[in-house]
Amino acid sequence: MTKQNPDIKIISIENFPQGSPLPYTVLDATHINAAYPERKLDIRGGGYGSDAAAHPTNANQFYVLTDRGPNADFDGIAGKGKQFLVPNYTPSIGLFELHEDGKIIKIKEIVLRDSNGNPISGLPNPKALGGTNEVPYDIDGQPMTVNPNLPFDKVTNPIKTDINGLDPEGLAALTDGSFWISDEYGPHLVHYDADGLEIERINPFASDERNNVMIDGTPILLPMEFTKRRANRGMEALTITPNQTTLVGIIESSMDNPDKSGRGSSVTRVITINLKSGQIAQYLYRLDVAEHVVSGLVALSDHEFYLIEHDRKFPLQDESAKKYIYKINLSQATDIETISTANHLKAIKQDEHVGLTIEGKTLEQLIAADEDNWQVLENINIMPVKKTSVVDVLATLEYPHDKLEGLWLRQDGSLGLLNDDDFSITDSAMTDTEIVGRDNKKPKSTVEHKYLDKEKTIIDANRLYIVMPIE
Repeated sequence: MTKQNPDIKIISIENFPQGSPLPYTVLDATHINAAYPERKLDIRGGGYGSDAAAHPTNANQFYVLTDRGPNADFDGIAGKGKQFLVPNYTPSIGLFELHEDGKIIKIKEIVLRDSNGNPISGLPNPKALGGTNEVPYDIDGQPMTVNPNLPFDKVTNPIKTDINGLDPEGLAALTDGSFWISDEYGPHLVHYDADGLEIERINPFASDERNNVMIDGTPILLPMEFTKRRANRGMEALTITPNQTTLVGIIESSMDNPDKSGRGSSVTRVITINLKSGQIAQYLYRLDVAEHVVSGLVALSDHEFYLIEHDRKFPLQDESAKKYIYKINLSQATDIETISTANHLKAIKQDEHVGLTIEGKTLEQLIAADEDNWQVLENINIMPVKKTSVVDVLATLEYPHDKLEGLWLRQDGSLGLLNDDDFSITDSAMTDTEIVGRDNKKPKSTVEHKYLDKEKTIIDANRLYIVMPIE
């Protein structure tokens, strides 16, 4: 928890108007709104909601992270991918301040830059460094290529990637003013200084010279099985322990480990990285159901954390929606990095590419095959992370959003919750005749505002809610 400045009065939860909006500007207003073709689409920036973190000294200020930028699913001449509606967008961190009347003001924006000082993009990485085969398309539905002045060609003018591109999702704000960010591509963990300049990085790729967090001359690397994360399901949450020594992250949902046969399991993975010793530990987290996702994490101590688990459903559209805050404890969970195959049957092995296997199956495959196999793991003393519900968000708040991703631990012990509004846009279904390159037809606009209700009358926006966890 951050240190209290005695000269700053904490805004009380009792007087806070729930759902206080964050300010935004309009990035682009040239597109047609597919839901209402007679209207233009405001792409809002906005987009603050991928994660949140407390300011280290000011109790009423908090940081919020954007993701890779306004985008929509797209299927064009180069295959399935994403249409980047603001191609020159740079992911950033926003610093916001909460006032007594519930108004939120933006103090500053920290644009993320590479080690040479150039603004990064949200474009996918090369395959060798975390690319997930997502094809980037421009605002006209054409593939983004190495030479933008020439037509797309796999050999002579291939798809453009960005070695420094990030899809940021997790944010840890340190007491020295710097930040660690986790992303969904590599996954990469990138350390930025207070001005947004990259200073060091951790990922699973031994050949990447940017991995410069060294212990005795050897870089810290993420386990290779983390490269099996699904597209848009990477390291969704990140925090740092109060003593500032250990990063703690979690993969959003089950991985494609070793392939899609592992998808659909209720197992995901927590990782801890001691930045002083280089020691890595890995724990299993059991989702309530396989379809849920984990999207926020904040440290209480070196072993206890608050965590968001939810289902991405809109409560106004589906009464079965679930949004929970859990308290998790790593102290009694099994560090699967320490399991020695020498002390077990030959059926248990550590594989350098897919991690721990049991009778030739990855942990994802094992649980996907049968949910009861959690008991099989416990029978061989592999214990998942213990979790306890501390907030049933939908029973506590009038919360209408699909994505609950930002978690701000306030100095009075309450929690600020922020939604990801996806820049207030989403994409509707595309018919075959509307796809670029099929019958030489240019697609109609398939992008519309992101609406909270079935009637498409309430546009999503970034909002702050505050709750007190009950233990």
